[in-house]
Amino acid sequence: MSRFAPRTAPALDPHDATALGRALDADDVTVFADGTAYRLPEDARAAVLDLLARLARGESVTVSSAEDVLTVAQAAELAGISHSYVRKLTDLGVWPVEYRGTHRRIRREDVLGWVAGQKGAAEKDAGA
Repeated sequence: MSRFAPRTAPALDPHDATALGRALDADDVTVFADGTAYRLPEDARAAVLDLLARLARGESVTVSSAEDVLTVAQAAELAGISHSYVRKLTDLGVWPVEYRGTHRRIRREDVLGWVAGQKGAAEKDAGA
């Protein structure tokens, strides 16, 4: 569980959403902190651009912290699979698991690596 509660922002009004969309189309994205322009690292820039693009489309958004270790339910949601399949993957050793009491914790990077491998295998099979 994150130390910080998720924050939800409502959709922008249509005028603001249109203006934001035009700025994003023009690649006009600059971050200022205390009046100083700051160049974001690529992963942070991509996350900020994704957030802004969603707002520009008129969507409401929720921002939450990502945990390094996940519960079975969180891992299942991230991977798009069932809870029982997550438990099977941990039982087979496909995903290393850490126990906190009787509760399984799975590293986010292991889940994401497995998902990427599944997508790569599917693409390879489709190309064959």
